[in-house]
Amino acid sequence: MSPALASRPAQEIAIRSMSGLEDFQKAEQVQREAWGYNDIDVVPSSIFSVALNFGGQALGAFDGERMVGFALSFGAVDGGHAHFHSHMVGVVPEYQNRGMGRLIKVAQRDDALSRGIDQIVWTFDPLQIRNAYFNFVRLGGVSVRYVPNLYGTTSSPLHGGIPTDRLVVVWNLNSPQAERALSGAACTRPADSVAVEIPRASSDVPIELRLAGQTRLRNELMQLLHDGYAITGFEGNEKAASYILEKYKSEKSEKL
Repeated sequence: MSPALASRPAQEIAIRSMSGLEDFQKAEQVQREAWGYNDIDVVPSSIFSVALNFGGQALGAFDGERMVGFALSFGAVDGGHAHFHSHMVGVVPEYQNRGMGRLIKVAQRDDALSRGIDQIVWTFDPLQIRNAYFNFVRLGGVSVRYVPNLYGTTSSPLHGGIPTDRLVVVWNLNSPQAERALSGAACTRPADSVAVEIPRASSDVPIELRLAGQTRLRNELMQLLHDGYAITGFEGNEKAASYILEKYKSEKSEKL
């Protein structure tokens, strides 16, 4: 990364709705750079057009003319409650770890609220510690559902050939938890909470150990979620981390 790029703040990036085929094709390239996808796994430009023209979100993050990140969402309904399903948020590698992801999510939130939508839902790999911290600590999301092998086997090296298990994150945009997280305020862990350790899943871990760790995490989380717990927090770092779960009730539908 060049010194100029390293010092350029994420706030100087322009985030706006995509405006046509050229932008949609740029989003295809971001996917290849961000996740190493082969063409078979790239969401094509036509789907971005569908989202943009039929009630979803197709937001691009631009540094000048270059698209360096995007968000793709679709309108969805669960139990009569309208929300956005955020299918993808991607950032090219040299712009990662600079606050870009949070900037894009805040833009999603602002756009949703301006259109009368107060909930965004998405999925993520429960083995990805940075994403866990981001979703629960930085954004204030909660999770009450674990989906084993949601996408099957993909070409992305990030998935490492193991099942694509996913946690479903619900972001209630006006909730005290979300507003507290976005303000940067610290969250106190409830006394009756439960911690579930996240196994290491980096590429240097043999695949049989990654599979065993994934299976253990899946079984523990699915049992606790079935028993009425929700994931509401995260503690730790890249070396040792845990999900924090507590008994959870919400006025909004979160059976997603």
